[in-house]
Amino acid sequence: MRTELVTTLKRQATDLLADIERDRQPILITQHGLPSAYLVDVETYETLLSRMAMLEGIARGEQAVAEGRTVTHDQAKDRLARWLR
Repeated sequence: MRTELVTTLKRQATDLLADIERDRQPILITQHGLPSAYLVDVETYETLLSRMAMLEGIARGEQAVAEGRTVTHDQAKDRLARWLR
């Protein structure tokens, strides 16, 4: 992964954005020697958001099972049928 200074971002934003679009590789932006932000292309960002949402749903499901908040197959079918009306 490439690392750039925040001053490089300020001076060469158009070039950095073109590089991200072309290479599809994130760029770590540092400020005062510390990580400050990542620049990623839109498609990668949206994919990451989608994956995080899916993982959060799985985690909620696992938590529900651990807490005993489950339903039978027939109960689930009834709920879905009502929801789809």
